[in-house]
Amino acid sequence: MSTLFPDLTRVPAPDRPALRFGDRSLTYAELAAASGAVADRVRDARRVAVWATPALETAVGVVGVLLAGVAAVPLNPKSGDRELGHVLRDSAPEVVLAAPGDELPGALAGIERYDVDVCAHGRIPDVHRGPSAPALVVYTSGTTGPPKGAVIPRRALVATLDGLADAWQWTGDDVLVHGLPLFHVHGLVLGILGPLRRGGAVRHLGRFSTEGVARELNGGATMLFGVPTMYHRIAEALPAEPELVKGLTGARLLVSGSAALPVHDHERIATATGRRVVERYGMTETLMNTSVRADGEARAGTVGVPLPGVELRLVEEDGAPVTSYDGETVGEVQVRGENLFTEYLNRPDATAAAFTADGWFRTGDMAVREGDGYVRIVGRKATDLIKSGGYKIGAGEIENALLEHPGVREAAVTGEADPDLGERIVAWVVPGDAHDPPGLDELAGHVARRLAPHKRPRVLRYLDALPRNDMGKIMKRALGGDVDG
Repeated sequence: MSTLFPDLTRVPAPDRPALRFGDRSLTYAELAAASGAVADRVRDARRVAVWATPALETAVGVVGVLLAGVAAVPLNPKSGDRELGHVLRDSAPEVVLAAPGDELPGALAGIERYDVDVCAHGRIPDVHRGPSAPALVVYTSGTTGPPKGAVIPRRALVATLDGLADAWQWTGDDVLVHGLPLFHVHGLVLGILGPLRRGGAVRHLGRFSTEGVARELNGGATMLFGVPTMYHRIAEALPAEPELVKGLTGARLLVSGSAALPVHDHERIATATGRRVVERYGMTETLMNTSVRADGEARAGTVGVPLPGVELRLVEEDGAPVTSYDGETVGEVQVRGENLFTEYLNRPDATAAAFTADGWFRTGDMAVREGDGYVRIVGRKATDLIKSGGYKIGAGEIENALLEHPGVREAAVTGEADPDLGERIVAWVVPGDAHDPPGLDELAGHVARRLAPHKRPRVLRYLDALPRNDMGKIMKRALGGDVDG
């Protein structure tokens, strides 16, 4: 029987709410029956693809696959033909699950389809899988080549979700509201599987809106999960939406992840509601590594401390551990623990390259650490580490400083070659007023006063909007060309 979702197998309160998507919902007893039917259907498969729309069928399908002890492969419905074809060839699923009526692309035509019936009545099979058995195959974004399938074992789900339960004081009494996509670990693992492991409830908005957040938080929900883009929209809407202020004020926990939440959005929300947003840090290959604790200080700009069972260290470029936790010394984050993936599917070369000889995973993220253990991510090694004038500078802290300027609506920071400095800092800014944007001297002085003079931008370029992916992350590789203001 399942050790991932104890309340599905014992169902202590059959009428207890489990899932709600819009006006469609399932109790724990109904979820057990519907997911049991899926489990019985796919139990002989090795891998099962799930057409991961933000719908009740996706949640039931993934839960059913996990109950069968099989690996689920969530598919992004917005994937292009080329990317989707690669994922299907690489993962070779025997079955694809979808909602009745979903129109699937031609790339899935040769795979047996099974429509998830959320009203079905099935029994959860008596299947036992070890902790290292694959639970999910989640594909990375593919920014440096074709997407790689991270094989996430069952133990990683347990380690992350139980670690977060400890950090967030997460219980079966919590009701989570979110509007995240369900093809990645934030929306699916944390947002769907997390509440179900605790015996709590999920209310998915289908499509994010501040009105939906206000309605659910004022209607009994206790927690909100979102990404910075969502919290930015919340911060913008607060002055005109008193019901939103009320809902956030009464929430037990507000969590942001997938990218850094700008400090000015932290402060606007805290000022209006008295509630601080908690940030956590994770990635596909590691699930969750750190978080600000519910009983700790919600320090804006940090991602808190390592979760129980997670080892974390910072290393220099030569692999030597960073020993100075002074909030300034930048190093690459490496992690080790039960939360890690086991391999990149069909990529032993990439798997070997991702780990050190002593078993630490190289995240590629750059961070500093405070004396009390708090971690602050300053960017990606590949795109956000700027070496200028002998200093190692993280782009993230400069971006946060720029966003504190009243004339800046959006900001990104990159480096470009400089014959004197090695690299010079380039600020890409979407001004609040395109007809009266802040100038380079003004913004450089603003950054220098908040951080240090060597962190000030040397070049300023204006944009109408920053390029972002589905999760709201800035796609820095798309920044380039002559767009000087």
